[in-house]
Amino acid sequence: MKLKIRHTTRYVFETPVSYGLQQVRLTPKESPFQRIANWQTTVIGGAKEVFYSDHNNNHVDLISFDRDATEVTLVSEGEVEMIESHGMMGKHRGPAPLWLYDTSTDLTKAGQGTRALIKQVEGDTDLDRLHCLSKVIHANVAYEVGSSLPTGTAEGALSAGKGVCQDHSHIFLACARVMGFPARYVSGYLMMDDRIDQEATHAWAEAHIAGLGWVGFDVSNGISPDVRYVRVATGLDYAGAAPVTGTRYGGSGERLSVQIEVAQQ
Repeated sequence: MKLKIRHTTRYVFETPVSYGLQQVRLTPKESPFQRIANWQTTVIGGAKEVFYSDHNNNHVDLISFDRDATEVTLVSEGEVEMIESHGMMGKHRGPAPLWLYDTSTDLTKAGQGTRALIKQVEGDTDLDRLHCLSKVIHANVAYEVGSSLPTGTAEGALSAGKGVCQDHSHIFLACARVMGFPARYVSGYLMMDDRIDQEATHAWAEAHIAGLGWVGFDVSNGISPDVRYVRVATGLDYAGAAPVTGTRYGGSGERLSVQIEVAQQ
């Protein structure tokens, strides 16, 4: 199946930006189950300085803002051919070593809440236990749009009893690592059944199982990723896989708008 994607990010500032530099992770990953037919990122009000692959094997474009810009628009678009993998991504590939994904972060630090969840997990095999973990999180943390920020912690979402896909993923990572599984955060696109236009990217998690390799778990939707899921960036948590991160001087009164279109070609 081939998916057509267009992702537009628009910044408007009340005062001019004197300097701005952004790391943009919006190019899908190449894999045996995901092939880029064509892809490009266009910058209006800025320029692409360089691109590189980071330690998570994410494609990163380094974008500078034009001096005194009051509006900057990024448009990433293209077509990706998807092949069904049933969430099985296969063996680990570098450059980061597998043990790195055992590492806890500020957003995925395990506490009393996550350890209590783990006690509810059952299953005869590692795969069964991780699927059960996903169901336990889904049952304990309601999905509620706008209920948290992408930088919310796993323990914070558990205490609130609600969150979004980023929170579900952070909780899964915290629990999986305590259970002895390397785990990583995934950001990407999801083709919806009922709409083309979206306002945000999607997030899910992957855990590494001996003998199987990396396996994906979308806690929010209660399934493993299929051909509707386009993997863009991975990291230890949201911070390492965020679509756009960076810094700027000036440019007060920022207004940000995001428009995403995902459709079958």
